[in-house]
Amino acid sequence: MKQPIHLHNMYPEHNYQLTVRWTGNNGTGTSSYRAYERSHTIQIDNKVDIKGSSDPVFHGDKTVHNPEDLLLASLSACHMMSYLHVCVKAGIVVTDYIDNATGKMAVNDDGSGHFTEVTLNPIVTVSDSSMLEKANELHKTANQLCFIANSVNFPVRHIPQSKV
Repeated sequence: MKQPIHLHNMYPEHNYQLTVRWTGNNGTGTSSYRAYERSHTIQIDNKVDIKGSSDPVFHGDKTVHNPEDLLLASLSACHMMSYLHVCVKAGIVVTDYIDNATGKMAVNDDGSGHFTEVTLNPIVTVSDSSMLEKANELHKTANQLCFIANSVNFPVRHIPQSKV
């Protein structure tokens, strides 16, 4: 009997590389708290640059992505990809997927902060109504497989809805 190929055995470690370039020096650097912008560019070889800043509450540009947005997006996208994978394995045909994810972050008195939770709210459309219950259950398995959810120290909750 042929043994299944497990990717984690073939590729035990994946490496990622990017450059974050600060673009907010208005001429005097960080000479004062308001003298500089929090703007930056995330650069990854062969990919479109991402313009970033801090959250507007922390003097950032509200028109570009901030690290908190990107963490939430990473969790949502990783869960979606894990979920689609487990649906294929379970024979569930997904025809649409949308997630209105939310996250909560606490800021401490010393200025440090941390996310306290993320809630994913995926709305999944499947082709077969007999698979609705199983489609909702598979979010638990997808969460267990999600690389990003496995890397954070706060709960990632799910409130899934499935429909035909």
